[in-house]
Amino acid sequence: MAMTPEAARADGRRLRREQNRAAVIDALLALFRDGVYTPSTDEIATKAGLSARSLFRYFDDVNDLHRAAADRAVQMALPLIGLGTSPTEPTADKIRAVVASRVQMFEETGPAARALRAAATRRDMLRGMLERNRSYLRRQVTDVFAPELAEVGPAVQPALLVLCSFESYELMRYAQGLSRAEAEAAMTAAIGALLGVRCVTEAAAPGGQAL
Repeated sequence: MAMTPEAARADGRRLRREQNRAAVIDALLALFRDGVYTPSTDEIATKAGLSARSLFRYFDDVNDLHRAAADRAVQMALPLIGLGTSPTEPTADKIRAVVASRVQMFEETGPAARALRAAATRRDMLRGMLERNRSYLRRQVTDVFAPELAEVGPAVQPALLVLCSFESYELMRYAQGLSRAEAEAAMTAAIGALLGVRCVTEAAAPGGQAL
């Protein structure tokens, strides 16, 4: 059955709305990557190729826009969340796998993560989303290192979670000025020391051999 002209027009309007909404989200995430973490409405609209007046035809308000951007950032991070190891693997192998996974995720999602953390101080919705994401990532680490934590005792767990956190990685990369490889090596060695295992990355080991 052929589409009526009215239905075709409605379908076209819906498609344009979806395209423009996606363009605004893409623009906001692009500004985050450029280091603009609190962009103005004009900056977002210009980046999206739209007028500032039309921007909120596609979002209820600023909170709705940030929620949509946060949802997109989470979807982008999903393929990077897996740790690539299990609780039964040797401790040193688990440490290297967890650190490599976290480093890749933090590097890929860093701009959006910084911006959304800043926005979360002003928006309860984002604060709740951020805490849920943090809780999930903490559970991943606690689960995979459960055998080791059972041996070393519960006092070690908070320090382990800090070492595996985005905030810890950011401090090493940007406050201390470490390269990606240096930060990965520092995380690997620190977690190894905490769990009583000598563990370094392949790049950091003598002769290029992982220990």
